[in-house]
Amino acid sequence: MSNFKNKSTSESQREGNPQHDDFQTGLLAELRQESTRVAAFETLVRIYQEKLYGHLRRMTGNHPDADDALQNTLIKVWKNIETFRGDSALYSWLYRIAANEALDIIKKRKTGFGHVPAESAELTVPEKQRQVFDLKYFEEMKYDTIAEITGTSVGALKASYFHAVKKIEAFLMRGE
Repeated sequence: MSNFKNKSTSESQREGNPQHDDFQTGLLAELRQESTRVAAFETLVRIYQEKLYGHLRRMTGNHPDADDALQNTLIKVWKNIETFRGDSALYSWLYRIAANEALDIIKKRKTGFGHVPAESAELTVPEKQRQVFDLKYFEEMKYDTIAEITGTSVGALKASYFHAVKKIEAFLMRGE
């Protein structure tokens, strides 16, 4: 049984903080042990599922695609947790897998059905800019963390965010 089930108040506050090193280290250790893997994975899902879904929903623009991307993400995490090297934070790794899954679904959707109509202001922004906007604005991540997730320089991220904001503002001003 996972050691993460019964926590004190300060520990449960850390649990919600995806950047807390002690929690991530302990969770990773339990994910890598056969006897605690299932319980630790349930903890990982409980903590990150909602955040990942929100990120995926904003990237894909609809529930079915976001749900598919989330399921694919969690399957990949389960199958590949042993290969996680720890070069980045666990949640950065999760967001990167999720973003790649969403981009795969978007590419398949575009090649399968031609042009996808814009469902919101955010969907009028190119995929890369939308991902940066989503992580910065909605997830309130710092540029350094977004750089880890996307493999992009901080300067390029700032430019992408700026352009995304301007395009969204222009879309909203037109009243589309």
